[in-house]
Amino acid sequence: METALIEELALKVKSYVTDNLALSDLSDEELEEKIEELTSRTIGNSYVSIEDRVAIVKKVYSSIRGLGLLDEIMNDDSITEVMINGHQNVFIEKSGKVQRMDKEFESQRRLEDIIQRIVGMAGREVNQANPIVDTRLADGSRVNVVLPPIALCGPTITIRKFSKTPMTIEKLIAYGSITPEIAHKLDLLVKAKYNIFICGGTGSGKTTFLNALSNYIPKDERVITIEDSAELQIVGIDNLVSLETRNANATGVGQITIRDLIKSSLRMRPERIVVGEVRGGEALDMLQAMNTGHDGSLSTGHANSTKDMLSRLETMVLQGAAGLPLEAIRQQIASAVDIIIHLSRLRDHSRKTMEITEILDYKNGEIELNPLYVFEEDENTTLERVSGGLNRTKNKLVNDWKLQLAGIKEVI
Repeated sequence: METALIEELALKVKSYVTDNLALSDLSDEELEEKIEELTSRTIGNSYVSIEDRVAIVKKVYSSIRGLGLLDEIMNDDSITEVMINGHQNVFIEKSGKVQRMDKEFESQRRLEDIIQRIVGMAGREVNQANPIVDTRLADGSRVNVVLPPIALCGPTITIRKFSKTPMTIEKLIAYGSITPEIAHKLDLLVKAKYNIFICGGTGSGKTTFLNALSNYIPKDERVITIEDSAELQIVGIDNLVSLETRNANATGVGQITIRDLIKSSLRMRPERIVVGEVRGGEALDMLQAMNTGHDGSLSTGHANSTKDMLSRLETMVLQGAAGLPLEAIRQQIASAVDIIIHLSRLRDHSRKTMEITEILDYKNGEIELNPLYVFEEDENTTLERVSGGLNRTKNKLVNDWKLQLAGIKEVI
């Protein structure tokens, strides 16, 4: 059946349901049964395939109790990101390319209802007093909401879809982001409890890489994960505690920040702390945790290069402790962070690991860097397609004492 006919039948059924049924008195199951009955009655003796009948029922139910058009988008596994700029402008990302959909939400009021449903499901609230909120869907997809009058184009939603299957190092190898040899070296570094920071720009795959790397953590350890919106998929670890931040309520109280959670996690006997993303004053607490016996910590941060990540860390620490001298901050960073992995999204939309660098000592006012692997383009690269690989430099890993403590004799 043509899409236009399905839309027309769904509209008829929905109009009857909303005009004639007491929706508040019906459970979800009862409403679905009523919609099925009305769909059969509306179709009558006309031939409509079972698939199309199911599609009509789903469409009507979704528009009343679900998320409407958003349900349809979220069910499409080829879509990786959703950007809704007001009810008439819906953009999606497929295969790394952003395109506009030829569909829209029925009205701004309907989009606002969907937003309240999404936010309410996660126990959060968004309104004119608190118009910006980060939350997640039931499947773990990350959601950012901005309401008018802050968003001039109408209610704005950005959704980073949650992968149904956890990211693994094997997948990163298959995508060409790293090689099996590098994956093995990273496995050793994680097992030996090196503190690792993953940095990169927006959409470079930081959380994805962190998720893959975290699955190298030995299964008998106690791990605390701390995130704005829980999306890490660490499997196989029984002693796992996942913590999530909370926004303040309408009266301005009840906020729980990443900084609060890091401080609390230190009293929970963690063997490792995994922070989804460090972006403010909590960087100081994270570095202090790394420096006080919580080795093996993993985290991510926004930066355009390894050096830029160090500068960003300095700035973030100053947000949390403005009076600290820069020299003390740099010494803290140099002694806390062992390895920085830099990721980037290149001109052909591919995501690559650009650099794996060891952080050495603080000397002569600067933090010394020791690049171990660097991405280099080869002769097959073009303007449209990037070709190359992550190549080993001539530099050896200097601080190998953690490998020795872990009984690992391999050279990295």
